[in-house]
Amino acid sequence: MTVDVSQYIDADRGLIRGEIFTSQEIYERELELVFGRSWLFLAHDSMIPKPGDFIQNYMGEDPVLVVRQRDGSVRAFMSQCRHRGMRICRADRGNAKSFMCSFHGWTYDTAGNLIHVPHEEEAYDPEVFDKKDWGPIQVPRLANYKGFIFGNWDTTAPSFEEYLGEMAWYFDAYIDRYEGGVEAIARHKWVIPCNWKFNAEQPASDMYHAEVSHASAVQVLKRPGADNGAERYAKGRGHQFSSPYGHGAGWFDTTSSSSRNPVIAAWENETQPQVAERLGEVRAAAVRGHANIFPTFMFLNNGTMRVTHPRGPHEMEIWAWTFVPVVAPPEVKEQYRIEVLRTFSPGGMFEQDDAENWLEEQRILRGYMARRNPLLYTMQLGRARRDVDGFPGVTVPHCYADEGARGMYRHYADLMSGLSWPEIVELKKSREAQAADR
Repeated sequence: MTVDVSQYIDADRGLIRGEIFTSQEIYERELELVFGRSWLFLAHDSMIPKPGDFIQNYMGEDPVLVVRQRDGSVRAFMSQCRHRGMRICRADRGNAKSFMCSFHGWTYDTAGNLIHVPHEEEAYDPEVFDKKDWGPIQVPRLANYKGFIFGNWDTTAPSFEEYLGEMAWYFDAYIDRYEGGVEAIARHKWVIPCNWKFNAEQPASDMYHAEVSHASAVQVLKRPGADNGAERYAKGRGHQFSSPYGHGAGWFDTTSSSSRNPVIAAWENETQPQVAERLGEVRAAAVRGHANIFPTFMFLNNGTMRVTHPRGPHEMEIWAWTFVPVVAPPEVKEQYRIEVLRTFSPGGMFEQDDAENWLEEQRILRGYMARRNPLLYTMQLGRARRDVDGFPGVTVPHCYADEGARGMYRHYADLMSGLSWPEIVELKKSREAQAADR
């Protein structure tokens, strides 16, 4: 049975009702229709550089192993034994020649083939049991985009490049800013008792909260002689991007480093001319904010990149990495790590501000009346333009906007409608044609 979320979401008018954040029935359908059909971040090449290297991640609530093969390729498969459903690997990451289920000892190679069953000859009839039929479920589709590995369970979904669409222009401004790209150097994990969509919506759209929610953190981290956000927050000069596939980004218009760390700021300002030559002046300046690749891969201009794993309608688990330019000097990479630790780690000042907002929202939305009254997403409604000011796709000329959130919930509703991927693609083409005619 498909849950009709259209009664809760009116993206065109900017009205969203709280049931989508609290309903167990809706959540169960999200696992199938959103996480079971979207491209999800699994790993980066720098996390699994050698044959046998692996990292354990999740696709929704399904644990998966992402493993570097002997030929340099990557495979991803369920970390679930086909015998009784036990996890086949207990480590978060490492290097292995095989994976053994600790329940009954079934053993799998790094490609996901079942290679050993204890007492196989005595216990199983070879006429009805063949090991090659009982390997863990493989992730059927993988894409490696400039070192970032994404997976998708749905073989009918658009290619990752089509799914990313115009968001690639903005994503590249973060990951392809310097020769050699980026690498992961640190990771944190933590749990927040709130719905996963809060940590998708905010980086896709909400820069409006920073002036109030992060006021004390901005004062503490103030860098002498720099703007440090106060003027940018007050005037809101910037842009916001919205994708038909639910991705979004927002940024302040500036050409200098926005880092509050003097070492990072000095290096970024020093290398800005090379970045501008590599990306172009407009794109080089368009990464002073945050973004989200739907559903739950978000990134910030300070090196934070993370995924949000759903853990029921009232809980999410965040996995966050510090990504740094490969060409950055060691002392600069270390300052990026420290900066993320201070700001967007579980103990980070900005992160604690955000988490407190989200968990209080979740508490309130448990109420009957709180869920029934629509929430307002109408900032910059009607001001969307296409391919203007040097920015590809749909943007609005102000960073205080809800355009990214409206796009995210419109795509979310498309997926939750139960339409097939080909039908959803046609629906989006029809919308774009109608918008072009207006």
